[in-house]
Amino acid sequence: MKDRNLIGVDVGGTKCAITLGRSNGDGIEIIDKEGFATTAVDETIGNIKATVRKVLLRNGLAEKGGADAIGISCGGPLSSEKGVVMSPPNLPGWDNIPIVSILSEEFGAPAALQNDANACALAEWIFGAGKGTKNMVFLTFGTGLGAGLIVDGRLYSGTNDNAGELGHLRLSEYGPVGYGKAGSFEGFCSGGGIRQLGQMKVKEVLMMGGKVSWCPDGDVEKITAKDIAVAAGEGDPLAKEIYAISARMLGKGLSFVIDILNPEMIVIGSIYARNEEMMKPIMQEVIDSEALPLASKVCRVVPAALGESIGDYAALSVAANIKQ
Repeated sequence: MKDRNLIGVDVGGTKCAITLGRSNGDGIEIIDKEGFATTAVDETIGNIKATVRKVLLRNGLAEKGGADAIGISCGGPLSSEKGVVMSPPNLPGWDNIPIVSILSEEFGAPAALQNDANACALAEWIFGAGKGTKNMVFLTFGTGLGAGLIVDGRLYSGTNDNAGELGHLRLSEYGPVGYGKAGSFEGFCSGGGIRQLGQMKVKEVLMMGGKVSWCPDGDVEKITAKDIAVAAGEGDPLAKEIYAISARMLGKGLSFVIDILNPEMIVIGSIYARNEEMMKPIMQEVIDSEALPLASKVCRVVPAALGESIGDYAALSVAANIKQ
C-alpha cells in the first residue's frame, strides 16, 4: 500500500485541530498539527479551510490534491452517510452543515465524517490496541461514556449513526445521572458520574459528623474524579470504594456488550486507562460471573494504546478508512 498524505479535522465545541499525517499501511506518522478556537459556524469553516491550506503549504503539499483523503471527527448528531453535521448541542449554528462536500470540493480529495467516539474506535483499531482484530468495541470512559463498534472488520454505525450509545443503558434503577438517565452506564462510568458518586459518599460522611481528607473544607462541589483517583491511589478507603462501585458497574455493562456482540477485544480509554490496576480486578470478577463463559474467555479488555494522543489520531483514522 502506497504512502498517503492524510488530513484530520477535529471539530470540537471550544477548539478545532487540523492534523497532517502520513500513512504507510502499517502505521501513521503525524507530520504537523495546528489548532484554533471554535467560533461562529461560518468563521470556523473558513478557519478550517485556511488552516488546512496553511498546513499543506508548509509541508510542500499546497497543490489541489496534495491531500489523499480528509477525515472529519465531530460530536453528533450527524449523518456519516450524507456527510452532514446536524445540530450538535456543543456546536451552535451547525445545522445541517454538509462539511464533507465543503472540504472535498475545496481540496479535491475524498472526505468522510464520523462522530468522535467512532473516530476514536477507528484510531485504536487501525493504529492502536485493536490493530489486527476483526470484532472490537471501544469505550471512551472520559467526560462521558461513548462507544464505537468494529464488527466483522468494519465500523458499524447503525441505521442512522446511533449505534454504540452504550452510555444510555440503564444499569440500575438508582444512581448517578449520565446521558440524562439516572443509573445509566455513563452515570457510573464517566468522569461526571464518578464525581457524582464522590459527592454522594462525602455528603454521607459529613452528615454523620465525619471528615474526608480529600475534601477538607466540606465543599463537595469542588470534588473531581481526579481528586478521587489520587486519593484512592494513596489508599483512602472511601475513594477506593467509589472507584470500586464504578468498576463493578463497568463489569456489568461490559458483560452485556460481551454477550450481545461477542467481541475479541474491548478497548477502554481515558479514566480506565489511567486507573486500570485499581479497576480491572473488580471489573473482571463481575465479567467472570455475569457474561457467557464461551464469549468472555475469547474477549480481552485492554486500555487504549494511543493514550492522551488518541485525539490526534482519531480524525486521521477516518481519513485512513476511506478506500483507495
